[in-house]
Formats: sequence, structure tokens, C-alpha cells
Amino acid sequence: MAHEQFQSCIDECNACATACDHCAVSCLAEQDVQKMARCIKLDMDCAQICRLAASYMARGSELSNVICNACAEICDACGEECAQFPMDHCQRCAEACRRCAAECRRMATGAQAAGMGAAPGATAH
Repeated sequence: MAHEQFQSCIDECNACATACDHCAVSCLAEQDVQKMARCIKLDMDCAQICRLAASYMARGSELSNVICNACAEICDACGEECAQFPMDHCQRCAEACRRCAAECRRMATGAQAAGMGAAPGATAH
């Protein structure tokens, strides 16, 4: 089954999505919510792409590497933003983002090497 070869990446994506959801909600409870606005937005973006990437991998999509490369970039942005704040939820989220980005890059590189890259003639819309 396709998802088994990607299981560690699926697990990291799901863990990251959960950490991002928790961080976003926790940021909303902070005293200066406006200061946390970018963090909250990136948490939401990151959680969404992580779930999408996990879904692509679970069904063995031939475009999993494309989504995982995008996921890694978004995880990087979210992790960098969260790391700027001292709160525990932000620090835990930043770490989850770093782990997910690294795992997504490993998966995308491995999938591409195995011939699971973009389909011939596939174009972005």
C-alpha cells in the first residue's frame, strides 16, 4: 500500500497540523492578539497544507512530492514566525513545523527519485 512508505511523513504532517491548531487557538488567548496575527494566519495555512499533504500521501497520489515541497515551504514560514515568540505553544509549534518540513523534503526527494513526480504533461493552473 502506497501510504505505508510515506507513513512517517504522514505522521509528522498530522502532528504538525495539530500543533498549529493548538498554537492558533492559544495565540487567540494571548493578551496582545494583534501582535500574534501573522502567527495565527500561518498556523492556519500550515495546518491546512499539512492535512492536504497527508491526504495526498495516504492515497498514493503521483503529485505527493509537489504538495510535500509546498508543505515544507509553508512549514518553514510558520516555524520561523512561531519561533519568534517565547510562549510554549509557539515553541512547540515551531519544532513541529521544523520536523514536518524536514520529513516532507525527505519524502519529496525520495518520491521524485522513485518516479512519483508530476505526471507527464501536467501543468499548474
